[in-house]
Amino acid sequence: KGEEVVVTQPEQGRFKAFSAICTHQRCLVSTVSDGTINCACHGSKFQIADGAVSQGPATRPLPAEQITVEGNAIRMA
Repeated sequence: KGEEVVVTQPEQGRFKAFSAICTHQRCLVSTVSDGTINCACHGSKFQIADGAVSQGPATRPLPAEQITVEGNAIRMA
């Protein structure tokens, strides 16, 4: 709670977490769909598996965050 983090599931049972702050102009990303994390401010898109930029204007990936998964709970590590 209170963390600006987006969690994705690139494969069944495999979870990844990234900063939810877009690297373009620091807007919060708004959605995750069709394999990308999406920022509504300027249209940047990032890959759900590694946070890499798939569409600009952002030029830097979303930084990864450390999480732990225990049963149905996902927590910051």
